[in-house]
Amino acid sequence: MTSSALSGLAQGVADDRLAGIVERLDDMLGGDPDLSFQVAAYHDGELVLDVVGGPHLSADSVLVPYSVTKNTIGLTVGLLIQRGLLDLDAPVASAWPEFAAKDKQGVTVRQLLSHQAGLPQATPALSWAELLDDHAAAERLAQSRPFWLPGSAFGYHAVTIGNLASELVFRLTGRTLREYYEQELRRPLDVDFFLGLPREHESRLVRILPMVRPVSDTSIIHGSILAPVVMGMPGPVVDLANDPVSWRFGHPAGSGTGTARGIAKLLAATVTGVNGAAPVLSADTVEVIGQQQVRGYDEVLGQQGRAHSIVFQKPTAAMPFGGPRAFGHDGAAGAFASVDPDTGLSFAYTIARGPWPGGGDPRAIALAADLGRLLSS
Repeated sequence: MTSSALSGLAQGVADDRLAGIVERLDDMLGGDPDLSFQVAAYHDGELVLDVVGGPHLSADSVLVPYSVTKNTIGLTVGLLIQRGLLDLDAPVASAWPEFAAKDKQGVTVRQLLSHQAGLPQATPALSWAELLDDHAAAERLAQSRPFWLPGSAFGYHAVTIGNLASELVFRLTGRTLREYYEQELRRPLDVDFFLGLPREHESRLVRILPMVRPVSDTSIIHGSILAPVVMGMPGPVVDLANDPVSWRFGHPAGSGTGTARGIAKLLAATVTGVNGAAPVLSADTVEVIGQQQVRGYDEVLGQQGRAHSIVFQKPTAAMPFGGPRAFGHDGAAGAFASVDPDTGLSFAYTIARGPWPGGGDPRAIALAADLGRLLSS
């Protein structure tokens, strides 16, 4: 592999095989002077693309990629499975007895971690103060009745999956998910993707800028009848990306902080290995956490064609980022990250101001798919 420093609008380094990809990135930047992104990719553990462009980001900037943070949950869960500490088919209540309240004694870990448990919100609704706490939201969710019979449907647990997974990890290990991730994955792998941004890195933080709705867009975005219930937090509103109380806490479902290079390295180090080192997760573990669990109508988002494995999103018609064994997660404001064990590609993209109406930037999703095809051909 030969990489070269870039001299166009996109700055950084790229494998010489990626000249067409670099030209595409330059065109993106040239067509929108406000666009600012980082993009990084590893192929079979080697860094092949590490690029930044635009006025709002530098190569060292960290930002909150919203739900791209959920990759930390899935990989931490994978490590616990591999170490024999977590059984996907065990009842959640076997490790967390209080969870059995309101007829939840049969809910399995598999259902909990694939958005099937019916707990995208507690009853009554959780406040942000409870959600940004290691145990408060989990305690209330444990005492709540699911919105649907667990296993009968699925719906995106946008924030609560972080609280639920963290409490489960705590019951199994005595450490919160944030602690376990930091001590067993982030620090040993030297990954620039934090759950709770350390004070010494706060000067690197870049705010997520608001999306701009085109004047020509008069469409109405419809959600399910559950959507306003799920996101109707009482009390003061917290901006997950930009409020210090959020990114200093580092909610594992939505307010991790990092660079595209750090996120891509995390996926590569765990799934393919980096720089000749063995991957953290075995091929069998990767198959387990990457196996599709649900596909179809999402009860919270009110959308057809959604799909999840254990925590992660799977490729769909609307998000075709890789082959059938690929998995990853997008973020509300345009960020995206994925890994495809079949092509060996680990990919991450962060963006300062995402395109309307939100979700993973379609340009990033296309880049991930094209890079996988190009580098594995």
